[in-house]
Amino acid sequence: MDTLRSQFFIRPEVAFLNFGSFGACPRPVFEDYQRWQRELEEEPVQFITVNGPRYLRESREALAEYIRCNADDIVYVMNPSYAVNIIAKSLNLSPGDEILTTNLEYGACDKAWNYYCKKSGAKYVRQPVSLPVASQEQIIEEVKKGITKNTKMLFISHITSSTGMILPVKALCDWAKSQGLLTFVDGAHAPGQIPLDLGSLNADIYTGACHKWMMAPKGCSFLYVKREYQGLFDPLIISWGYDSPITSGSLFQDYHQVQGTRDFSAFLTVPKAIEFMRDYQWEKVSAECRAMVRNNAQRFFDLLNTKPICPVNEAFIAQMLSIRIQTPNPDKLKAHLFDEYQVEVPVIVHEDKVFLRYSIQGFNTQKDLDRLYDALVEVLSEGELLSSF
Repeated sequence: MDTLRSQFFIRPEVAFLNFGSFGACPRPVFEDYQRWQRELEEEPVQFITVNGPRYLRESREALAEYIRCNADDIVYVMNPSYAVNIIAKSLNLSPGDEILTTNLEYGACDKAWNYYCKKSGAKYVRQPVSLPVASQEQIIEEVKKGITKNTKMLFISHITSSTGMILPVKALCDWAKSQGLLTFVDGAHAPGQIPLDLGSLNADIYTGACHKWMMAPKGCSFLYVKREYQGLFDPLIISWGYDSPITSGSLFQDYHQVQGTRDFSAFLTVPKAIEFMRDYQWEKVSAECRAMVRNNAQRFFDLLNTKPICPVNEAFIAQMLSIRIQTPNPDKLKAHLFDEYQVEVPVIVHEDKVFLRYSIQGFNTQKDLDRLYDALVEVLSEGELLSSF
């Protein structure tokens, strides 16, 4: 994995253990991004109005093959939060309706659902998943307890942001469908980190980020909607794709994709990102990353005198691990780790808990985790972790 470091722009002096937040783009993919941007500036009219639809279609076809779905059932969006807003705004919720979710979801998505539920008089039900988690069956049974006669949709993360846990979304989607519910999976962290087969997942709606573990440039994500539900969801921006005399044959594509002047160059880099992963045998790289995550887990649990929040195995943990940490000032601790030790790692507040979450990508080495460990040893030895931090 040492050889991969040169393929990324990450500063060599930084132990970058926060890939989960915004990803990082490899040089060949970023160069492809700039190539598309140059073409846009060289002939904007041809790029946006003439060639753009074909470019986007070819990119969607590559992505669809990678995540195993039909290319006409996905549209590109800037980020998963944008996709959640598309769905929540158009869901036509009524007073008393309920959206069932867990207490482990991403904060921005919680905010979007709370906003639209408040406007409509609906309820956003954050069903508790108790930690530590002992099994996938525990999660499934706890989520099931949240359903009522008013539940309209199950919204659930594929991999949670704060805890880094893989949730049993296939089983939960199957159960939800048996109850007549729509299913919506927030897969921000899934594509590129774990295998994704939308054809068999049984989710009605799925959003994922290409700019995280697939390593595309920032602002490149997708929204998938099963064909039978696509007509339910309006775009956030009504533009030239609406009621157009020139159509692609898919209103879903026209409504959501044709939005006038915007730089969609990042979307066009997805084939290059997939090529990069293929060229560097990313299945092997990812397996090595997962092994490094798991092999280092116990020493961090021991150092911080805590227990794992879930089994540290392939079913629950991929390339991110969250560790409970006791600190009254998470932001100060995060800043201290970066300013004093050049370790970029998030310290995340989730409800009444604080997690230190490290992410491992192909450019990371054991030295990065050793630097984090040594930094925490120093902070603990100074007696600051439980006081000023």
